[in-house]
Amino acid sequence: MDAKSPDPEAQSVKLPDEKVNEEHTAHTSEYDVFWAEPENEDPEKPMNWSSTRKWTIIGMVSFITFLTPLASSMFAPGISQALEDFDSTSNMLATFVVSVYVLGFAFGPLIIAPFSEYSGRAWVYNVCNVLFVIFNIASALAPNMASLIIFRFLDGFAGVAAVTCGSGTIADLVPREKRGQAMAIWSLGPLFGPIIGPVVGGFLVEATNWRWVFWVLAIAGGVASIVFFFAVPETYAPIILERKAARLRKSTGNTAYKSRLQSDIPPKQLFIRSLIRPSKMLVLSPIVALMSTYIAVLYGFLYILFTTFTIVFEGQYDFSASASGLSFLGSGVGMLLGIACVGTLSDRKIRIKLERKETPIPEDRLPMYLTIPGSLAIPAGLFIYGWSTDKMVHWIVPEIGNAVTGFGMINILMCVQTYLVDAFLAHAASAVAACTVLRSLLGALLPLCGLQLYEKLGLGWGNSLLAFLALVMAPIPILFETWGERLRTKWTIDL
Repeated sequence: MDAKSPDPEAQSVKLPDEKVNEEHTAHTSEYDVFWAEPENEDPEKPMNWSSTRKWTIIGMVSFITFLTPLASSMFAPGISQALEDFDSTSNMLATFVVSVYVLGFAFGPLIIAPFSEYSGRAWVYNVCNVLFVIFNIASALAPNMASLIIFRFLDGFAGVAAVTCGSGTIADLVPREKRGQAMAIWSLGPLFGPIIGPVVGGFLVEATNWRWVFWVLAIAGGVASIVFFFAVPETYAPIILERKAARLRKSTGNTAYKSRLQSDIPPKQLFIRSLIRPSKMLVLSPIVALMSTYIAVLYGFLYILFTTFTIVFEGQYDFSASASGLSFLGSGVGMLLGIACVGTLSDRKIRIKLERKETPIPEDRLPMYLTIPGSLAIPAGLFIYGWSTDKMVHWIVPEIGNAVTGFGMINILMCVQTYLVDAFLAHAASAVAACTVLRSLLGALLPLCGLQLYEKLGLGWGNSLLAFLALVMAPIPILFETWGERLRTKWTIDL
C-alpha cells in the first residue's frame, strides 16, 4: 500500500454521540482511524459483536464480580477457628479481619479504574484475576493474624477489578436501550456475593477448617482466570482503535495514522489525569458525590445488619452454626425479586422515548416507579427486622423484613449505577469507581461500631435509627429525576 494513501478502513465517519467528549475530540483528517463504514456493520466494533459473544463476555465479568465479593464474607463463619489457631480473643480483631477485605475494595478502584481507561480493560482484568488467586493462596497459608489481615486487604484490592470495570465493559458492548438488563445481571455479584458467602462458608468450615475457604476461592478463581483470559477480549473503543492505528502505521510505514479517539494530551499528563479522575469526580461532581454518599450509607447499613444475623439467629432462634448462614438468604430472595423488577423496567422509559423519536437522558434511569418503592422499602425492611427480632417474633418475620430491605437495596443500587454509567459514559469505570470507593469504606468501617449500636439501643431502636436515616435520604434519587439534568449540565468538571 502506498504510504501516502489512507487505508479504506481509516476513512472518517461520524463519531457516535455516546463517545464524544472533550478528551477524545480531535480534528478529523484522512489519516484518522475509526470504525469502517458502515459503522454499524464493522466487526471490530464491540457494539456490533454477536449476542452470543457479548453475553459470554458479560457472563464471565459477572461471574468474577460475584466471586470476589463472595470472598468478602465467605471467611466469616471460620473466624472463630482462626482466632483460636492464632491465640486471639479480640472481638474487634475478629470483625476487622473480615471487613478489611472490603477496605481493599475501597482503595483498589482508585488505581484500577484509571488504568482501565488509560490502557484498556482486558489486561487489568487478567492481572487482577491472577493476583486474586495468589493472595487467596497466601491467606490459606498465613502463619499469623497480621499476615492474614494483610493478605485479605491485598486480595480485596485486586479482587475489586470486575466490580470497578464491569459497568464500563457493559457500556462498551450494550446500547443504552438494552443496558439496564445487562447492568442488572452484573450487579447481582456485589450484593449476592456477601449473602451467599456465609452460607457456603458455614458448611465448608464445619466440614473442614477455615483455611479451606481460601483454597476453594483460589481454585475457583484459578479456573475462572484461565477461561476469562481466552473468552474476554479488549472492549474499550479507544484501545481497539489505537491498536488498529498501530497496525496501519506498521503496515504502511506512515506514522500519520492515529486513532480518532486518541487524546492530544501527552501520555504522562494523560496518565496522571486518569489517575486522579475518580477522586476528582467524587469531590467535585455533585451528582457523583450525592449518589455515592447515598449508596455508601445504604451499603453500610446492610453490612451493619449482617453483623447481627449470627447473634440473632443462633442466639434467639437456636439455629446451628451452619444453618445460621441460611439467614442471609432472606436478603437474597428480596434481591432476586428486585433484580427481576429492575431488569424488566429499567430500560422501559428509554425505549419509549426512542420509539417516539425523542432523545433519552441519563435521568431516565431514575424513574419514580422504581426509585420510590426502592427507597421506601429499605427503611420498611429495617423496621420489620428490628422490631420482630426485638420482640422475638417467629424467625420468618425478620426474614421477610430482610427480603424487603434486599429488594429496596438492589432497586436503588441498580438505578444509581446505571444512571452514573449513562451520565459519564466515556468514563463510566471512574464514575462507578468513585461510588465503589465510598460504599466500600462505609461497608468496611460501619460494622465495627454496629454491635455497639445494638448493645446501647437494642435491636428494635437500633434498626429504627438506621431506618429513620434511610428515610431521610430517600428523596435523593427521586429529586435527581427532576433536577438532575439541570445540575448535570450546569455543573460540569474537566475530566
